[in-house]
Parts: sequence; C-alpha cells; structure tokens
Amino acid sequence: MNSDVLLTLRSIQSVDGNENSTELITQAKYKALKDGSFQITYDESEVTGFAGATTIVTCKGNKEASICRTGGNAVSNLIMDVDKKQHCHYGTPYGELMVGIFTHAIVNELDENGGNLYMKYTIDINSSYVSDNEIVMHISPDKKK
Repeated sequence: MNSDVLLTLRSIQSVDGNENSTELITQAKYKALKDGSFQITYDESEVTGFAGATTIVTCKGNKEASICRTGGNAVSNLIMDVDKKQHCHYGTPYGELMVGIFTHAIVNELDENGGNLYMKYTIDINSSYVSDNEIVMHISPDKKK
C-alpha cells in the first residue's frame, strides 16, 4: 500500500515557557510496511524552514519512531525511543550538529487508512538543554485524488 494522503502537521517548540508553533498542511505519501510500522513521506516548505527537503517519518508502535530529512540545505536523522536518549545527526542550513534526543512519549493511532501520531521529545546539544518539542500529525485520505 502506498497512498496519497493529506497530512496536517503541527510542530510545537517550547523554551523557557515560550512556545513557538508551526503548522503545515500538505500532500504526502503513506504506506504500511511489512514489519508493522507506518511511513509518511512529504516535501518540506518555506513554512518549516527546510524548503527543498523531503522528510520521511517512520513509526512502529508506541515506542519507536524516526524522522529522516534529506535534500535542500538540511540532512538529519532523528531516532526516537521512548524513555531513552539517542545521539543523532542534525543538519541545518547553518551547519551540522550531534544532538541528544530524549523521547518522552509516542502515541501511535495509525492504521491502514491513516490516523494520528503524536511525539514528544527534548533536544540537547553537548548535554545542554535546547528545547522541548511536540509533533502532532493527522493523516487522512486525499479527497482530491
């Protein structure tokens, strides 16, 4: 299965009580993988600050997820394991970093038709706190297709 879907993505970043939110509504590709995980692929835009990049979000159950971004001026691969810290590569238009990702929660309500995915994690650089982050995704059939 590889379906055209409508993706609504809200990214929330909190630092010292200040919250910044970005919302993206875009077409995406969605598929169920043989191992029981789900994969969402979409093109980034100026809204997210990563125009020209493609992002692939893969999620398996409520414990594991990854966000891989390639193309444009940014290349990153964030690995999320609930209640574990992962050290991940994060590229930006300004340079590359190794970041710590501590995942607090993954709520996976995806099935073959779409659904919702929620991820909450903290980012640090050199063990120094950067931000708390949340990603809220809703995947629905693309009615235009």
